Amino acid sequence: MTVDGSARAFRQHGRVVVVGASLAGLRAAETLREEGFVGALTMIGDEPSEPYDRPPLSKQVLLGKVPADGTALPRRRALDAEWRLGVAATGLDLTGKRVRLADGQEVGFDRLLIATGTRARPWPRETEADLDGVFVLRTADDAARLERRLAARPRRVLVIGAGFTGSEVASACRERGLEVTVAERGPAPLVGALGGVIGAVAAELQREHGVDLRCGIMVTALEGDPAGRLKRAHLSDGTTLDVDVAVIALGAMRNTEWLAGSGLGAGPRGVACDAGCRAFDVHGIVTDDIFVAGDVARSPHPLFGYQFLSLEHWGNALAQAEVAAHNMISSGPDRRPHLWVPAFWSAQFGVNIKSVGVPPMGEELIVTQGSLAERRFAAAYGHQGRVIAAVTFDHARWIDFYREQIESAAPFPPVFANVDRRPEGLRPVGADFPDPALPTHGPTVTLSGYSPSERRVTFTPARA
Repeated sequence: MTVDGSARAFRQHGRVVVVGASLAGLRAAETLREEGFVGALTMIGDEPSEPYDRPPLSKQVLLGKVPADGTALPRRRALDAEWRLGVAATGLDLTGKRVRLADGQEVGFDRLLIATGTRARPWPRETEADLDGVFVLRTADDAARLERRLAARPRRVLVIGAGFTGSEVASACRERGLEVTVAERGPAPLVGALGGVIGAVAAELQREHGVDLRCGIMVTALEGDPAGRLKRAHLSDGTTLDVDVAVIALGAMRNTEWLAGSGLGAGPRGVACDAGCRAFDVHGIVTDDIFVAGDVARSPHPLFGYQFLSLEHWGNALAQAEVAAHNMISSGPDRRPHLWVPAFWSAQFGVNIKSVGVPPMGEELIVTQGSLAERRFAAAYGHQGRVIAAVTFDHARWIDFYREQIESAAPFPPVFANVDRRPEGLRPVGADFPDPALPTHGPTVTLSGYSPSERRVTFTPARA
């Protein structure tokens, strides 16, 4: 690859700081080295452990099949980096090009990658959140603590929120033979991510596996005993539940608070960046030396109307990190865009669920292969006459096909001849997504408007 003199000099003598030592941060650092960057590299992470994989935490780790400390991410190569682990970034000086740390130190940079990801949304009442038996699930330590409690066989587990994480926790509980109640404020599990039609299938699946699923219900309070142990949950329908464990699965919060006042276009929706991963400032101007990758990023995508998308996806974090790293050490003509089509998967209650595209943009849905009743199907979502997303239950072989349909803006309803069984006379139906103004616990793709400086977000801190 041809680089100009300044790019060549930066590769030899530049200083890169990566804030966020998880999947996106690690893969970006490896890509920098693989593409010839030999300058100073500093990795900053708020957790004391080196990068580890998060998807197994709500699956194999909760089932006791893999220890939480056995999820370290494999290394593609040695990094020759300075690791600053267990210390959070607390501020950013754009003009002075310095990152402020919680221990009072500052780290200078020539180019910065922001990959601070997300954290679990906590229970809104701190005194209740501190009860022994109340858990969130985001980190390896979270998973280890929760697995130990599940192994002690609590009488009943309450999962608050039926998004993907909450549903996977409930699945693990049932696989371990534990009684579990799921409280979901929406009409069905996964409704924010996949809509009401698919949510109804997920609800049937949970109930068939013995989950006490309560939809349209909020948890109004968690009650402890005199020793500070969780003993009871109060629900919005006036009933109470005796529970030993409550898992708060109310979605994720993007880690952007440390950027307040920095001048970047950062807020609850994430850090705005262009398709080349360069961060916007609050005026919508692209910065030259600040890049963003992973769950904390929000960027426009041409396949989805150039709306800014915030993606909580393992594959997106990996792909965007590699693009960001490449662009950090490349001159303008050699930079490339990040145009990854969102994709997601989940394993729960014996079913493999995969989605591609942006289901929440879908206005209609049609089952194209298989059958909802049999829980084995592929379904496509339509938006303004074209295929915008798809979801499969135990039909993963169709995902690549639908990715191609999305990339080619194929018409909706699909016009291809069906090569699998399709229910007689089935026609498109409303996808039945909830009002976007109301918070849900499931979206892994968040549509966040068209303005890079938009920082507002509406959320009612509720209970479930």
